[in-house]
Amino acid sequence: MIVKQELIDRIKDYFNLNTYETKVWLALLGKGIASAGEIAVVSKIPRSRAYDVLESLEKKGFSIVKLGKPVKYMGIKPEVILERLKGEVINDAKEKMNYLSKIKDTEEFMKLEELYKEGLNPVKREDICLSLKGKENISSFLKEMMRNSKEEVIISMDANDANSKKKLLQKTFIFLNRQGVKIKIALFGDGKLITHLNRIFKIKINKIDINLKFFIIDREKVLLYLSDSYNEEAIWLNSEFFAQAFASLFEKALQSKK
Repeated sequence: MIVKQELIDRIKDYFNLNTYETKVWLALLGKGIASAGEIAVVSKIPRSRAYDVLESLEKKGFSIVKLGKPVKYMGIKPEVILERLKGEVINDAKEKMNYLSKIKDTEEFMKLEELYKEGLNPVKREDICLSLKGKENISSFLKEMMRNSKEEVIISMDANDANSKKKLLQKTFIFLNRQGVKIKIALFGDGKLITHLNRIFKIKINKIDINLKFFIIDREKVLLYLSDSYNEEAIWLNSEFFAQAFASLFEKALQSKK
């Protein structure tokens, strides 16, 4: 059985195996059932290593032992292994989520919060101007920013982008409505999609012709998106001057549609 090195390298990375383990597993799959000696010949690994590698694969669940003389081994179906690995990833993720959730209640986390809020040299909020990169980073920042609003949130964005973020926006809008925060939203793009989002968000959505994406919080802070590519970029301005300027731009855009 001739297996290209390129395939071996890919399988090794996919299933987190070393090179010998990958060669032996592929040999087992190709042979069906085979002894250690046969596997050593087919996989072209040293015979002295065959038993160690087969034992390692058995512990990892990639092979099973068929009792008898001589002892033979059988490779586990790839689909079965893939489903098992997926289950392990899900279980690991749940454990990590539970672990991270508990951190918030620890004394150490409380001290981190105090350090951030107070610190030895507190940051003056009016001096903050941040550059943000990456969809996940910006979405997390945006969620916190909107949830900390006190009176009003103004949103201008593309309808397709709003649709891709509808879960985040919908949950946030529900929270803001409970807090009594006013929400003003205008979207650029397909009218049918805007009507659809209007029903989902249960908020009046205005259609505008300005394809500019920004979020204004309490007319004091602005999150302005610089790109809508896969690697999103945005700037956060804690400036009442800029917030008022963008709010005026937003209101003029709405008036022009009347």
